[in-house]
Amino acid sequence: MLRLAGGRSRCEGRVEMEQAGAWGTVCDDAWDLADADIVCRQLRCGWAVRVHGSAAFGRGSGPILRDEVGCEGHEEHLWDCPAAPEHDCSHKEDAGVVCSEHQEWRLSGGRDGCAGRVEVFFRGTWSTVCDSTWYKLEASVLCRTLGCGEPLRQLSFGHTLPGKMLYQCESQQPSLAHCQWTYNKSAPCHQSRAVGVVCNGTGS
Repeated sequence: MLRLAGGRSRCEGRVEMEQAGAWGTVCDDAWDLADADIVCRQLRCGWAVRVHGSAAFGRGSGPILRDEVGCEGHEEHLWDCPAAPEHDCSHKEDAGVVCSEHQEWRLSGGRDGCAGRVEVFFRGTWSTVCDSTWYKLEASVLCRTLGCGEPLRQLSFGHTLPGKMLYQCESQQPSLAHCQWTYNKSAPCHQSRAVGVVCNGTGS
């Protein structure tokens, strides 16, 4: 009945809902964190960390099903929130959201976006990644996700951000979020360093 489309995970994207058998979008007029929170909670994606308008995740199609959404925070579903009965919107105003359970990655401090310390945006903050279970497979998953080819070598840094993430992949996955991960558990990250990677590509 509700989904996020056009994002990099199921917890990020353009808000789409189904009504009378047709999928449609939500207009960004009055779209704010309170409204986006209901979407994230309904999808079991945590809470909203960013809201987007102006079709930031691309223009949807089909009917525009909600406008001037005004959730108060106690609603269980987006369709329980007050909204305007008529809309004056087009798909260039499609609303979007990034929820806390979405993960995105960057390599920072290197010569380009394909080299540097591995950092993950998760639950509203950037964190480093522990090297305790980081091997060629994890590096390969990350380099491919970033469009940076394959890993050339591993780097080592200090943990200087508030959170720590640990990844363990059993096989080649579309992203690190599909591997096993633990967040801010001290034991496996104890005495670890923050991992860095140099990939062989130069990024987009």
